[in-house]
Amino acid sequence: MNDVVDSDELLRRIQRARGWAEEQEREWRERGEEGAVRALVYETVGRVLEEIISPGAGEGRAL
Repeated sequence: MNDVVDSDELLRRIQRARGWAEEQEREWRERGEEGAVRALVYETVGRVLEEIISPGAGEGRAL
């Protein structure tokens, strides 16, 4: 992957990834106990991507 992208495209890709992580989190949470660990992983990924997009927006929330 040698694509050179500008900051706007990078932001769009991060936002798309965050949306996908949120969708995956919801899907795994619906599976109950069997999906709890994966749901937590996708929640964490979403929070990290949110911190990249909006630094400090989640102040007080541990990653």
